[in-house]
Amino acid sequence: MADAPDPRSPAAHDRPQDAVTAILRGIAQVDFQPNHWTGLIFLAALFVGGWRFGVFGLVGTVTATATAYLLGAARDRVAAGLEGFCGTLVGVALVLYLGVHWMTVALVIGSAVAVSVLTAAMVTVLAPYRLPASTAPFCVVTLVMVLGAPSFDRVWAHHPNSAPPSASDPGTAMTWHDFWHGLFSGIGQVFFQDEWYVGLIFLAGLAVASRLVAATALAGSLVGLLTGWWLGAQAADIGAGLYGYNAVLTGIALTGTYIALSPVGALYAVIGAATSAALTAGLTNLFTVVGGHTLTWPFVLVMWVFTAAVPHLSRLARAG
Repeated sequence: MADAPDPRSPAAHDRPQDAVTAILRGIAQVDFQPNHWTGLIFLAALFVGGWRFGVFGLVGTVTATATAYLLGAARDRVAAGLEGFCGTLVGVALVLYLGVHWMTVALVIGSAVAVSVLTAAMVTVLAPYRLPASTAPFCVVTLVMVLGAPSFDRVWAHHPNSAPPSASDPGTAMTWHDFWHGLFSGIGQVFFQDEWYVGLIFLAGLAVASRLVAATALAGSLVGLLTGWWLGAQAADIGAGLYGYNAVLTGIALTGTYIALSPVGALYAVIGAATSAALTAGLTNLFTVVGGHTLTWPFVLVMWVFTAAVPHLSRLARAG
């Protein structure tokens, strides 16, 4: 039997199906999963949430992946989807905040190109510290675009209302409805989806890749939800998953992705997930003042701090 082709060689990525696989993995890598079946389920979940999320998320993924490929990014990174996932998030975020029109298409394409270049820069800068860029390029590019958008009438004229649910439904008394909706919506909000059934589809996609990762995501959403409730967050925001999604990403990142699995590591991940949920409120208040959005900044900051601390904590170890 012939040896399998080296995924780093040009020939391994010349077939159309390899490009499709890389794009699907790019969508799955939003949740750290290099699995094209998971990516396909995630893409289906986006279309269930609304056709615009599926289309614009796909445009962002394809553009970012193609840009990295054409600029000569490492083929193994492209094949694993590591050059596409920030583009996915850029596409979904910009159509959510700016609405559906041709100007948004142009901005998504331009932002996906920018996010690809910024990913390369951040990977290079962070490499000596063994810290991943993760979703930081998406956060930077999207924040800049959203902050600048009100200055441009052709961009901002028809933007939809993106106020949190608590703006029209204030109160801190959490009901059972808020609880179980928030549990699944916390998983969906990683992709800006607030419907519980969309979050359930994303959870199924994670289970296809790994039942451990799916359980970790569910646990992370629960930790974020309970942290928000314990601190007295608005119940409608908890029910929409706004306190869960950063905890979901943090939980997955610190449970086997960047930090080795262990009982102490699991406790460390829980602390990190709770920290990111608590940080969500502070950053939301900060960005509201300047017209920005929280995005996944709480996850990025907590993940960097908790990962950077590991070499000085003898009971923890980096994954890999």
